[in-house]
Amino acid sequence: MGLLETPYHISVAGSRFTILTASMVFGKSVRLTLSSQRVEIDTALRRVWERGPFAIASRSSLRLNLLAFACSIPVLLPSSALAEAGIANPVETELAEWAQWRGPNRNGKIEAGNWPSSLGEETLKMQWSNVLAEGYASPVLTQDRVFSVETRSKSEEVVRAFDRASGDQIWEYVLPGAMKVPFFAAKNGSWARSTPATDGTRLFVLSMLDVLTCLEVSTGRVIWQVDFKAREGIGVPSFGGVSSPLIDGDSLIVQGGSAVAKLNGANSKNVWRVLEDRRGMFGGAFSSPVIARLHGVRQLVVQTRSTLGGINLESGDILWSTPVEASRGMNILTPAVVGNRIFTATYGGGSFCYEVLENPEGFSVELKWQKKKIEGYMSSPVIVGSNIYHHGRDKRLRCMSIESGESLWVSDRVFGQYWSMVANGSRVLALDQTGELILFEASPLSFEIIDERTISDEPTWAHLAISGDQLFVRSLKGLTAYQWLDN
Repeated sequence: MGLLETPYHISVAGSRFTILTASMVFGKSVRLTLSSQRVEIDTALRRVWERGPFAIASRSSLRLNLLAFACSIPVLLPSSALAEAGIANPVETELAEWAQWRGPNRNGKIEAGNWPSSLGEETLKMQWSNVLAEGYASPVLTQDRVFSVETRSKSEEVVRAFDRASGDQIWEYVLPGAMKVPFFAAKNGSWARSTPATDGTRLFVLSMLDVLTCLEVSTGRVIWQVDFKAREGIGVPSFGGVSSPLIDGDSLIVQGGSAVAKLNGANSKNVWRVLEDRRGMFGGAFSSPVIARLHGVRQLVVQTRSTLGGINLESGDILWSTPVEASRGMNILTPAVVGNRIFTATYGGGSFCYEVLENPEGFSVELKWQKKKIEGYMSSPVIVGSNIYHHGRDKRLRCMSIESGESLWVSDRVFGQYWSMVANGSRVLALDQTGELILFEASPLSFEIIDERTISDEPTWAHLAISGDQLFVRSLKGLTAYQWLDN
């Protein structure tokens, strides 16, 4: 028997590798089943003695041959080989650090060791704090920098780069232009909303005016810029550019220009463009895309204002799709993928769990369950184990079974309008829009708050960003860095 445990990632000479811990029986062939993909591991005593108690990995045909000692050992594999072998899920879009919307895998989950049980100043200390203009975009990070976006003087958007350790500003880039959002959305302001994405060399930023800019991380220099209005001959979405771009290798995927588009990251040219909706009130997406492996097929999972679907990453072909009920197209959450199931919740439509099916003709999708009274608003859920932790339109937190949709518990307490959540093992750190930071245990039995602390006197609509022992909070008019002291 054998077991592949949690993967860890390192870079060696500029190449990305994955370390797996493999527990194997001495001298036998071991077959492991992961995400419906089989990897055959062959051990050879002679090679172990010749080369020592280390695993040597090679990619051969459609399988990985691992030469291993009969114990728990680290296995160093090129990440590209793992992806080809079909065992890279769930790290399909992982970027170093907190480099994009909702973290390394765009699902609000990290592996960061044990968090302290206290959020007090003795364990969570403020390192620095900078005053910014208003903005809702989450900070994103490289190894030594943190980036923010703000709307200044209601007339321009500003991208700034700060030193992670000191908070000193390194550069800023100013993009002229701003807009006012309509109706009820205007009560919370018309500030920059889309969270940038970075690959460590380039920073991709989508503005409220639907202008996509690629900046050089080191200097803030513009590498290229696309004004979707001019390129696609389309107006600015009524609610602005809101969706957060996604980096996939050398490509960039963005829900901009009233469609879902894949762009060449080097020169901004369209690779493909699908699901276009030129209706002004419905043309701009609120949700942000993710990449997942469904039935072993790596694909883009995307939610427009009216549709949830899977897209072939290479061709742009629609693999499957389904309409999603919502009032005024308020499909705002980032879809949560668990195996071959997808959870989302909408304003006016309720909560939904869809299952993607594979058949000889390709893919299809069916609704597994719907809870019409459990509506979503803006908070994207986190999945821990087989349960969904969801902050809904009713401002309560609930734990729901991904299998049945049953609410295992609902908080008695009513919170703010929005939560951003980051799960680390069985613990979840949540930032309430009211400025309250809450640490709770992700248990299906009951809602157990471990500790909480008022972290800001201003609204905190932007998503938390966490990397190593640092935590970044973007309040309405500021950016503050904190450090775990006994992590």
